[in-house]
Formats: sequence, C-alpha cells, structure tokens
Amino acid sequence: MEFTEKKVLVFGTGISGVAAANLLENAGAEVVLFDGNEKLDKAHVLENFTEGKTPELYVGVLPEEVEKELDLVVLSPGVPVDLPLVLRLKEAGLPIWGEIELAYRCKKGDVLAITGTNGKTTTTALLGEIMKTAYPHVHVVGNIGIPYTGVVTEDTDDTVTVAEISSFQLETIDAFCPCVSAILNITPDHLNRHHTMEAYIQAKKNVAINQTAEDTCVLNYEDEVLREFGETLQTKVLYFSSKRKLDKGIYLDDGNIIYRNPDECLVCNVKELKLLGVHNYENVMAAVAMAAAYGVSMDSIRKTIKEFAGVEHRIEFVAEKNGVAYYNDSKGTNPDAAIRGIQAMNRPTYLIGGGYDKQSEYKEWIESFDGKVKKLLLIGQTREKIAKEAEECGFTDIMLLDTFEDAVLTATKLAVPGEAVLLSPACASWGMFKNYEERGDKFKEIVNSL
Repeated sequence: MEFTEKKVLVFGTGISGVAAANLLENAGAEVVLFDGNEKLDKAHVLENFTEGKTPELYVGVLPEEVEKELDLVVLSPGVPVDLPLVLRLKEAGLPIWGEIELAYRCKKGDVLAITGTNGKTTTTALLGEIMKTAYPHVHVVGNIGIPYTGVVTEDTDDTVTVAEISSFQLETIDAFCPCVSAILNITPDHLNRHHTMEAYIQAKKNVAINQTAEDTCVLNYEDEVLREFGETLQTKVLYFSSKRKLDKGIYLDDGNIIYRNPDECLVCNVKELKLLGVHNYENVMAAVAMAAAYGVSMDSIRKTIKEFAGVEHRIEFVAEKNGVAYYNDSKGTNPDAAIRGIQAMNRPTYLIGGGYDKQSEYKEWIESFDGKVKKLLLIGQTREKIAKEAEECGFTDIMLLDTFEDAVLTATKLAVPGEAVLLSPACASWGMFKNYEERGDKFKEIVNSL
C-alpha cells in the first residue's frame, strides 16, 4: 500500500504507536493519532515527533468527521479489536492493521517470527544472537521491547528480522508472512482480551496462516493442539520434543539435543549450555530448528547456543564465585513464575524470596522446592507470611533478614562450593525497588563485587 497522501489513524500513543506514526509520517501519510485516555499529556506525546511532522492528536473521543476521512487504521497491540470504535471503523470497510503488519508492508529482507504462551523472549533473543553470527544486518524486534516499525526503515535486501509476536499482535495481521515461524506452546492466557480459549489459539495460529510450501513452521510436538495444527499446514513443519525421539525435527535424548532432517546431527549436550531447565532446553531446540531451517550452519548455531547466558533477570546466570553459582531470577515476581526458577536448579540452593505483598498464596511454590532448597532467606513485606506458609508445608530452614543486601551476603557466607544462590522472590519489588530490573541489577552488582 502506498501511504503518500493517505489519511491513517494510529490508535494508541505508547512506544509502538509513536513508532508507527513516525514511520507513516516519513512515508508521506497524513497521520492522526488517537488515544482513549482523555487525561493523556498531549504535549508529552508530541515531543516524540520532529518539527513539521507533528500529527493531529485526539484523546478521549475521535471526531466523526475525522472517521469519515480515514483510509487505514493501525492499532497498537494494547488496543482490543472489539472496541466499539474499532468495530465501527471495520464495518466502514477500513483496513485494520497492527503495528507488526504495517512494518511488514514496509520491510526488506526476511522475517523469522516466534510466538507462544511461554518462552518467547528467551527464544527470540537466542535466535537473534544466532542470526547475528551468520548475517551482517539483523533486527530483533516485536514484543521483546523494540517496535518493528521503529527499525524497519533501516532494512536492506539482506536484513534478517527476528520478531517476538504476541497474540495481541497476531490478531491484526493481514499479509504478514514469516519465512520461518514457531509456536512454542499454548496454555490459557489473556482470556480477558480474547474471551475464549479458541480465539486465543487461533490468534497464535495466525503466525503461520499466510505461509507457503516454501516456508517452515516449528511446533512443539508435546502440545496436542500444535501437533494437530501441524498436520493441517501446507508449509514445511519441524517439530521439537523434550520427551521423545522424532523421525524428523529436533529432540532431547538422554541429555543430548539431536537434530534430524533427514540425517541425524548431535547439536550439543544440555550440560554444555548456560541455560537451565527443560523449558529452556525447549526454547533452545526451537531456536536451533528455526536457524537450521533458514540455512545457518550447525557449527555457527552450536557455538552461539553454548555461549548464550539467557535473558536478563530470567534465571540469568550471573557468575560462579568460589565454586558457588549465582542466578538472577528477579523476573519471578509471582509464585508461578518463581516455580520455574526452582525447577531449573541442579544444585543445592540458597533461595532469596519475599518482597511486596500482592496477596498471593505461596504453598505451591514452597511445595516445588522438592529437596533442592537448602535454606530460604526471606525479606520484605511478605517475609512473615511466607515463613508461616512454609512451616505449614513442613519447610523450616528459614531465615528472616532485614534488607536485600543482608539476604544476598548471608547466602554468600553460607553457600559452599557445588551449591547455588538463587534470587527468585515470588513477589513484586515495590517498596524496596522501583521495579524487578533494579532489584536484579542490585543482586548482580553485589555478586560481581564479591
């Protein structure tokens, strides 16, 4: 679509909306920005645009006369597609695109796209690193925090773009077609947005909906929905599995990651990886399969995956000091997320937990310790609550500390070679830190100063 002299509504004024609006302005479109928040600081939003390319901005209500003049609507990911305004514009026959679709229409080079309920960010980051070793011009974009529209103008014909795509973004695609896609898994999530599990599943499936016989889709064989979905696709399908050998695809066998397509190739043993836990081995397998399908050499893939330390603040290996391994899982801000941190540990572990009280229950988290946690060091608003629930579960190796620094340094003193110290609080950071990133950074600062 040619954008010159087209009037385009960009709905949403966050990072994706601003990036989309700037792209359209530079492409010659007449941009109208809209946000439903009538209390929005308009001046602050317009600071993101250069003089002479400042779009019209409406908040609260979009004038009817503006609606009638539009040629295209671009939605930010956070804007539900069933809002009355969106439905009205769709009924008027206007194309409704997401920011991802807009970028795709402007791109050069190839796109590789990852979606799924869990593991998207790690897989995307790893695949991005693999691609950077093999190609000179690589973007890593999407739900990982960098809007695709913000970098697409830098594309060349040999650009490879690795994109993390959420279900929200996949609701608003039209022509979007990655040459390699992956759906990592599907479990219930975002049902307040999608309303039904069926709608959520369909949104995820959309990542492969436009793929052809020349393209490849990587799917989790152990997810029944995805296994069946793979049988319906016209594109090439590669499965990955952490539970069984596959005739074709990539699988985990006695600690070895094996790629078979059609010849069998040993990728590595999981002990050679810095990432821990079966869920991370699945992420690695998906990234390897995508890279191999795109044509990256196994030697290049192998080197990168062995060096990859993971996504910051997510079971992130920090350092080994005096034989003790330190892991930062500050992103474990609720009990469910923190369970994965425990499951990933392969050493006796001193666990630092506690923080802001979000009225969570902690028994399931404590029950997941499974003999791995040597001592639980608790801080923050929730320390007494967690201690009480732990004792009710029969876990009594507990220390209550006054400060975050006390907890880290105490764990350091107690741990001996062959053990681990894990920050996985199962609580928010508020009250002690402004966010989980600051908490994780403080942990790393202390560890690296030892």
